[in-house]
Amino acid sequence: MRFLLQFVRVLALGGWVGAIVYFAAVVTKGAFAVLRSPDEAGELVGFTLGGLHGMGLVAAAIFVMASVALSRDLQALLRPAVLGVILMALLTMASQYHVMPRMAGLRGQMGSVENTPASDPRRAEFDRLHIASVDIEGAVLVIGLIAFILTVREDQSPG
Repeated sequence: MRFLLQFVRVLALGGWVGAIVYFAAVVTKGAFAVLRSPDEAGELVGFTLGGLHGMGLVAAAIFVMASVALSRDLQALLRPAVLGVILMALLTMASQYHVMPRMAGLRGQMGSVENTPASDPRRAEFDRLHIASVDIEGAVLVIGLIAFILTVREDQSPG
């Protein structure tokens, strides 16, 4: 049973971190390279990011539950890797439920982000939120990599 719980933790966190890398390296670049306009690419990226966030929140719940089950103690919630995954989930929720809806609302008001001048206050706010979104995803990735290293190291230790 211990091995199964360790596997589930690594699978959940590794899948989430891997999906973030794939999203950044392939989905975003591909969308802007293949689609006809940056506005279409932005819509696709926003849609897929929502899916990534949903997957990440499920992965976080699985990771935390498996960690508690492994230790048979709620003290597991205080371990650095678990705290990291909880922070990842909180950042993901901030992006999904705060940043992305605001960006979508601004996109709807502008009609076209690409054709809205940078001097327009809506475009300036959209650009600011986009930077925040990228920063949040970057932070989730870095924290995820650290949590992954800590998890694998912990799972390799005896006991």
